[in-house]
Amino acid sequence: MSDVSSFSDLGKLKTKIEKHGDRLDSVFANAGICEKNELGNTSEGAFDKTFDINVKGVFFTVQTLLPLLNDGASLVLTASICANNGMEELSLYNASKAAVRSFARTWANDLRNRKIRVNALSPGFTFTSPFENGLQMNDAEIEALKDHVAGQVPLGYMAEPAEIASAALFLASTDARYVNGIEMTVDGGVSQI
Repeated sequence: MSDVSSFSDLGKLKTKIEKHGDRLDSVFANAGICEKNELGNTSEGAFDKTFDINVKGVFFTVQTLLPLLNDGASLVLTASICANNGMEELSLYNASKAAVRSFARTWANDLRNRKIRVNALSPGFTFTSPFENGLQMNDAEIEALKDHVAGQVPLGYMAEPAEIASAALFLASTDARYVNGIEMTVDGGVSQI
């Protein structure tokens, strides 16, 4: 386990991989927290926490592990549909995920000489621990959100993490060898209607 907001932890992770003599074919930079913030009442600490994990963590994870990536490897970065839709009281989260989306475009160009593919994966509503932890939602609020999502998403339900993982595995695999610099939206169609 490694804390992506800690340079020390990232260095230890790199050293551990190097000690095994391993190289990397893929990195899935899936760092992220989602906490509400109200514009006008957001502290510097809240700003730093979100950007340290969601942006700085992704950037330095990739930068730290870059020397271990094989030429032709794949980077998959977790962005979010929130980067494009401006969800209320989530300005820090939304902006942090927009930065991650920008990394995918830029790094696809930066790493072209090594043929390293870089893609962003943007999930929609997915039932994960941030609903309980970061957003501080209770069981009734989570059930109400699931009902709301079911009415909004054309497929009629909130995604499970395994459905997002399948998309990440595709982007990381050689099946996606000609896919580069994209944002793959996995949201049941909600951002398309």
